[in-house]
Amino acid sequence: MWSSGRRVLQELVSLSSVKCFSQTAVKNTVMVERWWQVPLSKEGRPPRLHPRRHRIYKLVEDTKHSPKDKMEVILTQTVANIGGRGDTVLVKKSVGRNKLLAQGLAVYPSPENKQMFAEELRLLHEGKPEDRIQTRTGLLTLEFLKRSTLKIGRIPSVEYVLTKEIVCRQFLKKLGVVVPPHALRLPDEPIGSIGDYWCEVTVNGIDTVSVPLSLTPYEDPSATFQRMVKNQRREQANAESTANATVSEADGAAAEEDAVLEAFSEAATPPDGASAASPAPEVSATPQTAQDKPVPASDTPEKD
Repeated sequence: MWSSGRRVLQELVSLSSVKCFSQTAVKNTVMVERWWQVPLSKEGRPPRLHPRRHRIYKLVEDTKHSPKDKMEVILTQTVANIGGRGDTVLVKKSVGRNKLLAQGLAVYPSPENKQMFAEELRLLHEGKPEDRIQTRTGLLTLEFLKRSTLKIGRIPSVEYVLTKEIVCRQFLKKLGVVVPPHALRLPDEPIGSIGDYWCEVTVNGIDTVSVPLSLTPYEDPSATFQRMVKNQRREQANAESTANATVSEADGAAAEEDAVLEAFSEAATPPDGASAASPAPEVSATPQTAQDKPVPASDTPEKD
């Protein structure tokens, strides 16, 4: 009896259909319809199916290639790259079931859960400032503003003063951050000259961050102005290089002149063994004539 039972178990395990759940392929739904329509039968009788013709089907839809529906959940904690507490997000079903719901990071969007988180969000905005908690987007905004610098071009005007409306527009234009005027604080003294300043931005009425503010000369962003500025910079660089070359040539000429003067002074200085008081021999410049020349003595005897 034991041998027969063991044989049955071995045959059962050897079957290809008996597998672990982790090894089974994902099963999808396939929608098909008969190629040949089944004719109507009389009432109370089964339909008359052809043994071969009515077993031919054609594919209508395969759910394996259809877009996967996402799952809606409400986050109970801040999750990176997904959202913060109280946010209703759409995620993949695998992520929602295996990670968020299983680890307690999210709950189903039931009416009770929606009402609970809506009440919490209302208290967050209307409660006391010391009882509020900064949201995930607020924390990201704070980190972004801490490493940002706002540069504003000063319009060439005599009475130019920087106002909150101008700074708020520049925040949206340059940094992409919406800053309402009541959340912005500028220095007490008016800002009108070129220089570096500071401004304070309050995020969600909870945390305040200081942002560097620089007032620079106005630059026209048009292509014509950029070409003009580039030409001016090129001409300035050429002028500086020419001036440097002229200065180097002048320095070389001065050095050469100094070398010549030093060599001439060394040649004019007498040696130590010679007397400085002995006059140099004078050379007559008068030309000698034929009469002044001496006659050489003759060897022949003179005649009486």
